This record gives sequence, structure tokens and C-alpha cells, in this order.
Amino acid sequence: MDILSAIPQIRNTASGNFFLIAGPCVVESREICFDTARRIVEITDKYKIPYIFKSSYKKANRSRHDSFTGIGDKAGLEVLRDIRKEFLVPVLTDVHSPEEAYFASQYVDVLQIPAFLCRQSDLLEAAAKTGKTVNIKKGQFLSPESMKFAVEKVVHSGNNHVMLTDRGTMFGYYDLIVDFRGITEMKRFGYPVILDVTHSLQQPNQNSGVSGGRPEMIETLARAAVATNVDGIFIETHPEPMLAMSDGANMLRLDLLEGLLSDLTRIRSVIKELNQE
Repeated sequence: MDILSAIPQIRNTASGNFFLIAGPCVVESREICFDTARRIVEITDKYKIPYIFKSSYKKANRSRHDSFTGIGDKAGLEVLRDIRKEFLVPVLTDVHSPEEAYFASQYVDVLQIPAFLCRQSDLLEAAAKTGKTVNIKKGQFLSPESMKFAVEKVVHSGNNHVMLTDRGTMFGYYDLIVDFRGITEMKRFGYPVILDVTHSLQQPNQNSGVSGGRPEMIETLARAAVATNVDGIFIETHPEPMLAMSDGANMLRLDLLEGLLSDLTRIRSVIKELNQE
């Protein structure tokens, strides 16, 4: 299934390019989300990259009790809804329970299942029944092949709009690795496959309760993913990552995004030519 079938609202679908899911980790403020969305729309229009804005309206999987979780559920979702209307792009957010799936579906186009909940049957089924596109993140503890069962839960609930996202596999307690064989394995299911570049570069479970990261490796992973013929790239980005309320250690600085996407578009062009030979 191509991205147009998975997300009918997406733009630039005739380009044959990879698509981009990008935005701040969490809805911190209306201003940051709108400024980020505006800049990414400018870039993706320039390079004809289909684009989905992402931001979590609520962060439910924080290490510490005093971590920022959002500006309020309804307020966060209203920011996402307004970005959708202003920039005419589909929007994506995480959900963590069947109740959240129904609530969030009234504001967004794509419901994302967090990696640690990718086996949660009631959540997958509830997300499926909203009729929205369901993006399932592969658990850090699962093989790519086992994600077929998560797909089946959504499809058997009557929803064929599914995407799969790899975000790395645990390598000890404090690091993640990406096995690029998984992209090819999951593409065999017939649905769009995405690499979550920035979360794959997290260094979780730090003694401080705040995840670390290796953003200097974003370009390396993104280039490898496009060369592996991935369908989509997931990048969290922020105007000032070190001031971000969540995941600042592994996000891409917004002013670096255009250069990266320019390079990735050129790589995709070469890969398309090779595939046609």
C-alpha cells in the first residue's frame, strides 16, 4: 500500500519521494508548533516531500514524576487541529488508551501507537475503529517479523490504513541500534514503513531520569534509511532543542532540516534510478 492509500489527505503524492513525519516532540505552545509547521511546510513544498505534522498532545511515558506532559489534553489537540486547517497538512499524535484514541481522532488524521504499547490489543482495535490511519511503532523488544500481528489486529478490526515505524532495538540498558534489515522485512507486509530517526538515537534510562541522545548521527541514519528504500522518515525537530520540554537531547535543530532533506531527496532520486534498471 502506498502513502496516498494510507493517508488520503497527504499532499505532493505524485513526487515519488519519501514522505516526512516531523514536528516538536510535544505540544509545548501554540507558537512553537506553528513556527515549526510553517517552516517545514515551506521546505517540503520546495522539495516535493509529502508531509505529516507530528506532536504529542500528551506525554504519558516520562521517566520522572515532575517531567512536562503537555499544556492540557484539549488545548494540545486544538493546536494540532488548527495546524491542520492553517497549513492543509495531515497531523499525527500519540494515544495511550482506547478512550484517548476516540478523543484524539476528532482532531487528527493519524493515531500513533507508542512502541511500548504496540502489543496492546484493546488500544490497537480502538484506534482502528476510529477509521483514522494507525501508525504502529515497533517495540524496542520485538523483531520486525512479529509486527505482522499488530498489523492484523488493526486490519481485522476493519481498518486497512496502517503504517509501521521502526525506532531501534534495545542494545543493553542505555542505547538503541537500528537493524536496517527490518525495513525490508516489514515492507513485505504491504504497508508503508517509516524509520523514526531521532528516537532511534535516544539513550534512555539515564540515572538522571532524562534521556540522552546522539543527534550528530541523525544524518547517518536518515541517509541509510533512504538508501534502504524506506517509505517515510520520522524526525522530531525544534527551533532550540536544548530548551525543548521533551526529547531535546536527540531532536534535530530546525535550521538544519532543509540541508538534510535536500541531501535525502538526492539520495532517493539515485535509488529510484537504480530500482528502474
